[in-house]
Amino acid sequence: MSIKVKAIETDLSHFSDKNGNSLGYRYVLKPELYNKLTDSKVISEAALRSGMAKGVMAACWEAAGEVIKAWATEGHSVAIPGLGTMRFGLRSESVADVNDVASKMITSRRIVFTPSVDLKQELKQTSVAITCYDRNGEVVKRVTSDDDGNVEDENENENQGGTNTGDNTGTNTGDNTNQGGGSDNNGGGNNSGGVEEG
Repeated sequence: MSIKVKAIETDLSHFSDKNGNSLGYRYVLKPELYNKLTDSKVISEAALRSGMAKGVMAACWEAAGEVIKAWATEGHSVAIPGLGTMRFGLRSESVADVNDVASKMITSRRIVFTPSVDLKQELKQTSVAITCYDRNGEVVKRVTSDDDGNVEDENENENQGGTNTGDNTGTNTGDNTNQGGGSDNNGGGNNSGGVEEG
């Protein structure tokens, strides 16, 4: 099995790098086969693999989801079998004066997922198949990954209780693909934020 992505030659001349130079045409990675599986498909497969009745598996699935939501909203980090743990967190600004501490400091609420060692190992061992398309939509090359399989773990890179500042460049491949410099503002600029908890 492999993760399938496509590298599409894309006009990014309206974006610039951190030195102000136009990016021109660049090959940008995008997911090729990212399908959302329905609950019923997952439940059917889990029932088949476990030997349990589909109705029983559906009830367990529903109950597990409710338990995870309930415990996570109480501040717990909740184990998701075979996958890792999930908890809720916040992104917030910082203030110098205790009198300024208020809910307006919260910039967003977030869901923090920490993958298990086994899940990260599975991803590390999964190959990536890249199909390259030129600006005319023609296939010009096929590549199979030979990278070292580094797995990014957001939790290892976080500044617990510190200030998040950094220059995020590159292209994120997934449901939220950013083109251009790969930063949140699509132009290779710096992302400076406040305190990040979680």
